[in-house]
Amino acid sequence: MIAPIKNPGSNTRGLLAYLYGPGRHDEHRDPHIVAGFAMLAMPDPGRDENATLTQLARYLDEPVRLRNSEPGKKLTDHVWHCPVRAAPEDRYLSDTEWSEIAERIVRAAGIAPKDDDLACRWIAVRHADDHIHILATTVREDGRRPKLHNSGQRVGAECREIEKDYGLRQLGTGDRTAERRPTQAEMHKAKRLGWEQTSREWLQDRIRAAIPHASKAEELLAYLQTDSVEVKILRFPSGDLRGYSVARPGDLKANGQPNYIPGGKIAPDLSLPKLQALLAASTPEEHPTARRNKPATRWQHATNVLDTFTTDHDTTGDSGDARVQAHITALGELIEATAQTAPQDLRAELRAAAKTFARAQRSQIRADHQAASGLRQAARDLVHASSGKDGSTLAVLVAALVWAAILSQRWHTAKGHDQQAEAARRTVQHLQAAYDQAAADQLAFLAQRQPKEQTRNTLASDVLAAIPDHATRILTDPNWPALATVLADAEAGGYVPHQLLTEAAARRELGSARLPAQVLIARIQHTSYNPAPNRTVEAALLRSTGAAAPPRQYRPKPTAAPAVEATGPARRHR
Repeated sequence: MIAPIKNPGSNTRGLLAYLYGPGRHDEHRDPHIVAGFAMLAMPDPGRDENATLTQLARYLDEPVRLRNSEPGKKLTDHVWHCPVRAAPEDRYLSDTEWSEIAERIVRAAGIAPKDDDLACRWIAVRHADDHIHILATTVREDGRRPKLHNSGQRVGAECREIEKDYGLRQLGTGDRTAERRPTQAEMHKAKRLGWEQTSREWLQDRIRAAIPHASKAEELLAYLQTDSVEVKILRFPSGDLRGYSVARPGDLKANGQPNYIPGGKIAPDLSLPKLQALLAASTPEEHPTARRNKPATRWQHATNVLDTFTTDHDTTGDSGDARVQAHITALGELIEATAQTAPQDLRAELRAAAKTFARAQRSQIRADHQAASGLRQAARDLVHASSGKDGSTLAVLVAALVWAAILSQRWHTAKGHDQQAEAARRTVQHLQAAYDQAAADQLAFLAQRQPKEQTRNTLASDVLAAIPDHATRILTDPNWPALATVLADAEAGGYVPHQLLTEAAARRELGSARLPAQVLIARIQHTSYNPAPNRTVEAALLRSTGAAAPPRQYRPKPTAAPAVEATGPARRHR
């Protein structure tokens, strides 16, 4: 249930005309009052044919008129408006239930505290099955103004309790870090102009897409201008940036001027100070390495850096949380960079993942962006490299992004960040869909090349020995034949299947994996490129030097099987 409090107005009669009118598309049906102050005394134009909107407006405005009659106390913002809407999948609520809900909302907001006979006058009008509108005039019977500071937070908290009490869909608790919802005017304007997104949504996507391309605010604004975004820059007398606003081409005000929107009003983390703090932590490489021009190498490098992604830092308290928040923010940039450079057929899911994860990137915890410079540099490497077609390496990267998003979801859940955790959960779904698509051809090819039954049985014994708790799920996974091929190929290359399985399982728990064999394939492919973790990269990130992570160190192929294989089954070749 959502209950957004609208900006205060001054025309009680005008708002009543909308609430009792047919709606913009004849969607209003049977408008009538379900609750209000002094129900017996109020005229209801929806139930009494002799009652008029003017009579009702005068009744609600009476305390306002008395206050306005006093010298120097004329009000121009006395109309309080709060639509209260149930979720589409919620059950039908009766008038009595909506009446109870309305009373709880105005009580929580401070419009009509419990047992307060001198509270503001208010009504709740129902003109649809799934929502009501609460209208109040914000002058009490004693002439004082109600205490409405932080009323939005109190109403939001009450909505969460209402959802529990009435068995409705339970939404996450807000923390004032969400972007603004599109207004009715914005949505109608987009529809009229044939746009799929409102200007605010379109601009947010453009700004987030530009972040991996810039190392400072000036570069970001210049990039936006090349991306068909109209930019208005404000500067101090010294020439330093003071602020910026952006406009969508074709989005004009009534006077024909571009409809500029400040970055901070598009999303809280897109204000100039927030962007400057974020980009200041990006240290460009003086000598870009070859990996930036080879797609397979850049994707592999990004996966290597993701190996250091963790939400469990040795540092506890505010400092540790700031580091985790920084890594989650940088993860969003890496998802965005992957979406921009992936093959065309994967971009829809990856872009949806990046868009969804934007909500998980910000919370009330202030990020220590320097702590995630390695991840951020990996994102910049991706967007500055040429496109490529190495699907297997990209699939491994997307699999690593899935796991990082899962870790992000768990951290937000542990911190009580409900909206961010839900955004991370939906991001995981988009990334899993992208991985399924990226790996489909490769998995099919591996399955066709599966080793002989005798070799598969031997490899199955390795699975039972290395990962006994999940062996049954792995061996019954439809991707087991493909995993057997990967293990056989690795063994032919000099690696030990038992050891690879042990390392791959240690990198990620398998209990939450939909398809554990598929997860192991991605991890083993990455491990077989570089089975030894690069402690230099991890140490560099923890020291927050801001330098790009160096390439991983490759371990020579073993010439003989280690001791763990001595007691295992005899190896059989294909």
